[in-house]
Amino acid sequence: RFSWGRFRKITLKMFPVLNWLFSYRFREWILRDLHAGLSVGMFQIPQELLGVWLTKLPLPNINGFLSAFCCSLTYVIFGTSHHISIGSFSILNVAVTNILKIPNFNQTLSSNGWLNNFSDPTFMKDYTEALTLTASVTFLTGIIQLLLGCFCLGFVTTYVPKTLIDAYLTAAALHVIVSQFTFIFDIMFDFHKGPLGIFYNLFHYFLALPKANATSILLFLLSMAALRVNTSIKITYKHSPITFPMELLLIITVTIISNRIHLHAESSSAVVSRIPQRFLPPTLPDLSNLSKIIQHAFSLAIVSYFLLVFVGERYASLHNYNIASNQELIAAGLCNIFSSFFKSFVVSCAISGTVIQEKTGGRTQLAAAIGASMMLVIALKLGRFFQVIPNDILAAIVVFNMLPFLEKFLDLPILWRRDKYHFVIWLVTFAAVLCLGLDVGLAIAMGFTFFIITFRSHRMKMVVLGQIPNMNIYRSLSVYRAAREIEGIKIFQCCSSISFANMHHFKTYLLRKMDMKAVPLDESEMRALISLSDTAVERTYLKCSCVCDSPLPPPRIPYTEKLVKKCHADSDSSSSSVNLVHWSKYGDKLSSRTFLVGAADASPDFNTGLTTKKNEDEGRSACLSPGSAIDDSSVQLDQEEQPVHSPCPVHTIILDFSMVQFVDLIGSELLRQIIHMFHNIGITVLLAGCHSSLMADLEKNDFFGSCVTKERFFLTLHDAVLAALDNHQQPDELEPTAKEFAEEQFAEQQKVEYLA
Repeated sequence: RFSWGRFRKITLKMFPVLNWLFSYRFREWILRDLHAGLSVGMFQIPQELLGVWLTKLPLPNINGFLSAFCCSLTYVIFGTSHHISIGSFSILNVAVTNILKIPNFNQTLSSNGWLNNFSDPTFMKDYTEALTLTASVTFLTGIIQLLLGCFCLGFVTTYVPKTLIDAYLTAAALHVIVSQFTFIFDIMFDFHKGPLGIFYNLFHYFLALPKANATSILLFLLSMAALRVNTSIKITYKHSPITFPMELLLIITVTIISNRIHLHAESSSAVVSRIPQRFLPPTLPDLSNLSKIIQHAFSLAIVSYFLLVFVGERYASLHNYNIASNQELIAAGLCNIFSSFFKSFVVSCAISGTVIQEKTGGRTQLAAAIGASMMLVIALKLGRFFQVIPNDILAAIVVFNMLPFLEKFLDLPILWRRDKYHFVIWLVTFAAVLCLGLDVGLAIAMGFTFFIITFRSHRMKMVVLGQIPNMNIYRSLSVYRAAREIEGIKIFQCCSSISFANMHHFKTYLLRKMDMKAVPLDESEMRALISLSDTAVERTYLKCSCVCDSPLPPPRIPYTEKLVKKCHADSDSSSSSVNLVHWSKYGDKLSSRTFLVGAADASPDFNTGLTTKKNEDEGRSACLSPGSAIDDSSVQLDQEEQPVHSPCPVHTIILDFSMVQFVDLIGSELLRQIIHMFHNIGITVLLAGCHSSLMADLEKNDFFGSCVTKERFFLTLHDAVLAALDNHQQPDELEPTAKEFAEEQFAEQQKVEYLA
């Protein structure tokens, strides 16, 4: 049914601009957004030109500016981040040019010459084909992002830890810095793309250093010094700090000086003067070569989206707001679709522009709208003044704005002390992205992160608990000195879910702590179990049935292993033929009788695994040392021999499942077998603290039966301890710390109710 509330919610979700537009604080935010918009808009003009210079593909500057304007306004309407500046990303642009196999524009844009003659038919054919292929790649990238967003696949970013984001952005910043060496040293060569491409490029830069332009390097260093001094200038507006617009001042100053004294002739060559000035009208992309570019387009779609979300998440966490991952995917797709109409490159987050927009005080996307409008007006009306701006000045701005991402190296020692798993994720992500590129490195980082998350979530962690005296609190015996183990009871706390991935460790830990091992049942014991399971089914020696009748399910075997005492190295004999030995103790002397408990001695009801009344009358239980000789005959001990002080035998195991979220089908079957195996040797297994969802999962997995009943489950751990003590000790032998504490609590509660 239609409702205005639902319509309003859907509208605000589809058009996030309405969220901040209707709640805009004009007096507080307008000057901040205006300041940020002017700085970003002035920087976007040379930024677009630098991207064209790196790709060596002479896209008309009017097309580039119109594409940037349309993409910025599109993100203002559909984007959810308040600080993202949309634009071309140099590394993605280089990746697009590597797809172009038809023309080679290495000689088209040179550092010392003008463009080739556009009247040449061969050149124009290759040029048009290259622009058409670029538009097709950009359009298909946008379509892929739009489809992924419509199918709500942006949720994948919720599984990406902040560690991976920081490492990815740090490696991406290094890629951007290396790409700016072309303008810093005024050296032009073909960028190597692929594994270890950044190191190949650094090696070529090192070889070409003797040919570097000294004036270009000097201008770069002076610009970096000016930007560094800017960090010491503090401006406060309405009790909030604002960064001085040094980038804006630097670009305006250098532009004026370059037009007066032709500074670009002494430093790196100008950009605008080498780009065609005519406008190519918007056209629909050509998808005839879809099979050739779909793989590259998918890679660009993933990388550009994750780059956008990673930077958005970084600044959203700094300013305490959230971004919608699916909406960001839709916004990125629409931006790339509009960009393809102008034959432009794939757009994503312009990291330098985003840094400038955030540090100059931008509060909403109004700053991006102001910047895009100013960029378009200045580029179209005053573009001739930017024809002589040196590239090294712009490279200095880009490099300086990348430095904050490199500061994450300083946090690595802290990360190592806090969480070594996240430290490893950081190193693997950084190394993969730096060495293999933004696309392959991202895939490796995501795969490794998911592996670590799965490993940690399924890694079994077990703790042996003890009781804090005079309290119903149970803590780890290895951590709390005050914790004491209850006589005859072993308490294990499982700190993770039980699944097929960790069930072996769960079983091994229990048996190791109980000083036991599991051995397979022999053939006769298996037949005995099967015969016992068939007693409930009516059997005849001769039975006729139709072949088309469905066969009966095979009998369910409760367990396939039995528990035996471990054989220790200092033992003189083996006890592998005995499941478990119950020893009786009279006074301070050990009895001369042993009781062998096997599968046939086990009774199906709940209390059969407990000590019988007859054994209780004979005396309290005690254990021999593991090295004692055991066989079917009686063992007569010297009456004058001193008694052996051994720990009391365990009659109950309590599993604290308060931290267990789920038990899968394989894990529940293993847990059922463990309960049966311990029940078979006279040890009761109780479970405490199970959540209702866990109980529902166990019921679905057909966990309960004649032996494993819900009577073994208790709401709290203390209830399970009291039940175990009540079933295995006389009332006058109950542990005072548990019994008396419960009675004292009840008396205090009655007293409080009476006084109230």
